Amino acid sequence: MTTSTNGASGFQQRTIISLVQDRPGVLARISGLFRRRGFNIASLAVGRSERPGLSRMTFVVEGPPHVVRHVAAQLDRLVEVVEVQDITDKNIVWRELALIKVAATSEHRGEILELASIFRVNVIDIGAKTLTMEVTGGRNKINSLIELLRRFGIKEVIRTGRVATLRGALIEGQEEGAHTIAESVEHFYTPTAGDSGSV
Repeated sequence: MTTSTNGASGFQQRTIISLVQDRPGVLARISGLFRRRGFNIASLAVGRSERPGLSRMTFVVEGPPHVVRHVAAQLDRLVEVVEVQDITDKNIVWRELALIKVAATSEHRGEILELASIFRVNVIDIGAKTLTMEVTGGRNKINSLIELLRRFGIKEVIRTGRVATLRGALIEGQEEGAHTIAESVEHFYTPTAGDSGSV
């Protein structure tokens, strides 16, 4: 279960996935709907899907609990939305991706590469004075790496936001995304706000 509530504001987060027609203006219509209904988009990831002419969107939206629980129903009313599902309370796999460009002088490059090894991230570019890492995982993992790199001088951070899908059924005939007794290590704890999957 990935529902999280901000105690200070009383806001709740929901994770929504949808298939939408790949047409100009669709994202603007969806954003307009969210604005009118009082939903805040905490993160949004969109890209082509496995079905020609359709894109898949993953939203993390937040707002008052009595409002955000109806996000999927509101989206389903848009003509351009083909399928929509609130997967917040399902058993899901979810990740974020970030590219982090950090200043890397000869004096500190070895230490930065050691951090990359510890966090199991890919170094995808090395320049004369910079180094760029690709990190995939939970939000807490990415945030931790960013904080540790700050003292070297972060030049740029690009993040995708959450992408998610239902976990496959472990038993034939079982519905995808169902919670089971024999769940993976990732789900032996209750995720907290901002958590986004394992390392």
